[in-house]
Amino acid sequence: MEQKDFLGTAPVGKLMRKYAVPCVISLLVAALYNIVDQFFIANADYLGSMGNAANNVVFPLTVVALAIAVMIGDGACAFVSIALGAKEDEDAGRAVGSAVLSTVFSSIVVTAVYLIFSDAILTAFGGRVNERTFELAKEYFFWIALGVPFYMFGQAMNPIIRSDGNPRFAMISTVAGAVTNIILDPVFIYPMKMGMAGAAIATVLGQILTAGLSAWYLAKKMKNIRLEKDSFRLWPRLMKKYLPLGLTSFLSQISLVMSMAAINNMITKYSALDEIFGQEQYTQIPMAVVGIVMKFFQIVISIAVGMAAGCIPVAGYNIGAGRKDRAKELFTKLLIAEAVTGLVATVIVECFPKQLIGLFGAGNESVYYTEFAIKSFRTYLCLMTLATVNKGTFIYLQALGKAFESTMISMIREIVFGVGFALLLPLFFGLDGVLYSMPVSDLLTFMIAMIVVVKTYRELDV
Repeated sequence: MEQKDFLGTAPVGKLMRKYAVPCVISLLVAALYNIVDQFFIANADYLGSMGNAANNVVFPLTVVALAIAVMIGDGACAFVSIALGAKEDEDAGRAVGSAVLSTVFSSIVVTAVYLIFSDAILTAFGGRVNERTFELAKEYFFWIALGVPFYMFGQAMNPIIRSDGNPRFAMISTVAGAVTNIILDPVFIYPMKMGMAGAAIATVLGQILTAGLSAWYLAKKMKNIRLEKDSFRLWPRLMKKYLPLGLTSFLSQISLVMSMAAINNMITKYSALDEIFGQEQYTQIPMAVVGIVMKFFQIVISIAVGMAAGCIPVAGYNIGAGRKDRAKELFTKLLIAEAVTGLVATVIVECFPKQLIGLFGAGNESVYYTEFAIKSFRTYLCLMTLATVNKGTFIYLQALGKAFESTMISMIREIVFGVGFALLLPLFFGLDGVLYSMPVSDLLTFMIAMIVVVKTYRELDV
């Protein structure tokens, strides 16, 4: 009880640091899983840009699994926090039990679909840019698919553990898995020459460790959420409440998948028409480069999402307790932090794009690889300040229980703008149109989001 009351009495800035910092680290480390694979793959001379392109093909398919996991986990986290603030402890425990079962069942379905339809799925995401890339993508995808249940369980339980008042353990469980991956990746890829399979197996072993630690916490360490045998049912009454609260998290991830599918197919189409990249030896370069640029973007967005998601237990508790003033104060601090994060990231990509691409094997590639990468970083990511503020707004609205507003803005940004412009702009600007799609989408979304922010501030004043 003392821990829960702390959310309604401690200084808002202190609570934001306590919950947001571990959440940022957790999500940042989770994002680094794929980045780490790509780093070691890019610097292996027998894989190089072909392996990078294959990694980029598989990446959105891991995000599909993540999207389902965070919908369940973030939704349950928001609901549980509000329930604890309203002293509805029994519903909080039942929501967690329901979330556990939902995650397990859905992860098994995703794995089955991936294994049965792997060739068709990889083709749909641009895997046939050339035959070697397709072979490497199949090799990587098989092992990643086997690890999906562990990945989804660890990612779904992370926000639930935070809602129990232990963001530190949530962070530790994720970091432990990532460190395992970082240690095993170079061992499997370089001296053991296991190629794409080695990178994938290292990733899965890290995910198994995170899932195991999360399961141990649920069984032995829960302190504010009471779990009983009866808690572990699907509880449709509660699922109707917590799943909509996680819908924005789902859309923010699944839209990335849709966007990458559109982008990968546009890249495949317009690379073939390009004077340079239409040549067989260079055809995989745009896909490999854009994949790397999007991974950097994922790192920045992970920080933005982590700050906002870390605020969910604090905001939810205070809304449940009727403390709108504290929720408003937290919202202000969050938006400032999001803007600063985006500004710093923008300075980095605009000033040091050559150094960034140099981390991913540019020295082993042609000059066209570096030139296209520099242009991609500077164009695609030029409005990250707006992107981080947008993302923080979407997620914080979830915490306030504004599932409809959060979902609508997220859908407009991620599906209408994100996918729409990725398909439309290349018709007029070729490969450059793919790069323009991100900043145009973020600018238009920011204009809409600010209208909702002003409206929300007025409501919190009541």
